[in-house]
Order: sequence, then structure tokens, then C-alpha cells
Amino acid sequence: MNYIVVDFEWNQTSYGKGSENRKIPFEIIEIGAVKLNEKRKEVDRFSRTIRPKVYKKLHYITKELTGITQEELNVSDPFTYVLVDFMLWCGKDYTFCTWGNMDLVELQRNMKYYGLLDLLKGPVKYYNVQKLFRELCAHDTAAASLETAVDYFDLPKSEDFHRAVNDAAYTAEIFRRVDHEAAKKLYSIDYYQNPQTKKEEIHLRYDSYYKYISRVFDTREEAMADKEVRSTRCYKCGRAARKRMHWFSAKAKAYYCLADCPEHGYIRGKIRIKKDDEQRIYVVKTLRLIDDEKADQLRQMKADVLQKRRERRQKGCQCH
Repeated sequence: MNYIVVDFEWNQTSYGKGSENRKIPFEIIEIGAVKLNEKRKEVDRFSRTIRPKVYKKLHYITKELTGITQEELNVSDPFTYVLVDFMLWCGKDYTFCTWGNMDLVELQRNMKYYGLLDLLKGPVKYYNVQKLFRELCAHDTAAASLETAVDYFDLPKSEDFHRAVNDAAYTAEIFRRVDHEAAKKLYSIDYYQNPQTKKEEIHLRYDSYYKYISRVFDTREEAMADKEVRSTRCYKCGRAARKRMHWFSAKAKAYYCLADCPEHGYIRGKIRIKKDDEQRIYVVKTLRLIDDEKADQLRQMKADVLQKRRERRQKGCQCH
């Protein structure tokens, strides 16, 4: 099994907000990748630019950031040619590694636009090297830039950042330095190709939290009425956790609850309402053990929500 450490550069509309193609807001113009074997030793590289079809004019920010020129793109092969070559280069047994969680989303969105999504079966298991670096090295929940991680390991900056193969190479060097056994337990799932049926729903159990990705629903109300969506079973012991606070909406697309496992204590539930490209609803739920202080913070959050609702109702009554 190989690791494919991949990075993409993409272009966008040069004519302002509202002029983009909603089916492909970002068009990939460069694929760079480093292939590592099971021992995380580099065995090959892939680097190709792509002639754009949707946004033919190179955005000035993309040009400044990457150094890619319009002339370079004009003589490159189209996405369909390069993508097929790339997938053949990846081989049959591999796992993607990326810096952050956006690259695979845009790859699949581009593949879908060109009718090539069948070449990559999803949901896609991968390693988010940024996440691994934060949790295993920097011990920080905040996002970290690729250059920050390069500096952390005191790696030589022999190549410019923001060219796909260079960023892939830097990411590969960082991936090689994180604890391998710990990293295996922290794999990620990209759910751009989200579950369509109950049978396909995803349940991920990590040491510190549990994640559930639901099938699609017609409405938010239907999703929140589903028994599995609302459940708060303890991911450590499997026992039902008693709800201390039922699900409440604190933000436009997020719900929270507080449950209590007799053996492991408080569990915070968080539900994020998502929409796929067809505007269908699905749910990403996380359950995480928390201490008394964070439980109190959650109670205060709900109190603040209720207070704001009362104030809005009172203001509405005064208007009438």
C-alpha cells in the first residue's frame, strides 16, 4: 500500500462574485503529488499543469500566489487527460494524504463536473496531515499553515510554496515525521460523496471523540426527527447516555446537547446541518467527552440562546 501525498492549485472566476459556475467554483489547474511506500519512503513524483476550460483567464491572485503563467496553462493538457494519467499513476492500493480538508473536495467536484467521479469511489478515507501535525506535534486545535509546520521541523525551504508538487513534497516530509502508529488512529473521511442510504451511514470512533455522517434527508426537520441523528450513546462503553439538555439550536446550522454516561461522565453532542451539491440535507454529528467546566459553558450557551429568544419576542410584541 502506498501513500499519495497530493496538492492542487486552482483557478476561479476573474469577474467577481456571482459570475462563477456553481457546479465548479474552483477549477484545478495543477496537480502535484509525492508517492510514499508503506515505510513512508518517497518512490515517485507527479507534476502536471492543466489547461482550464471553465475559467480560461488566470485570476491575478492565483498568478501572484503560484507563479503559474497563462502561457504555461495554454499549452497544457485538459483536466480529463491529466486526471486519468494521475489516477493511473496512483495505482490500485493507496491512501491519500493532504494538507487540510479542502483538496479532496475540490478534486471530486472537478471530477464530477467532467463526468469522471466513478474513478474515485467515496466516501474517501485519507490522512489530513495538518490535523495530524496539530494533534501529535503542535498540540494545538488552531489551524496551522504548511510553512509553520515546515519551520517546526526545521526543514530546508529549498522550493517555493504554492506550487502543487512543492507543497506536496513539504507535506510528505511532515507526514514522515509524525508518529506513524498514532497517525493511523487519526484517519479522516471525506464525505463529499456522502451516504445515500441508512446502510451507507458512517460511524467513526476515535480515542477522543465519535463522528457520525448520516444519509440524505429531504428537510432539516426530517433529519432532526431521526432517532439515530438524535441519539447520544457513549462511544467509550456503548451505553445509552441520559440527556441533561436536549438538542437546541445555537447557530444557524448547528445544534448542541448535553448527555451523561454513568461510567464516563458528560458528553457534548454537536450536529452540523450540511447540504450536498444537489442541496439535499445530511448531518455530521460529533460526540465528545467533556469536563464539568465545559458542561457549564454549554448550559450557559443554552441560557444565552433562550434569553435572546425572549428579547426578540418582547421586541416583536412592542412593535405590535
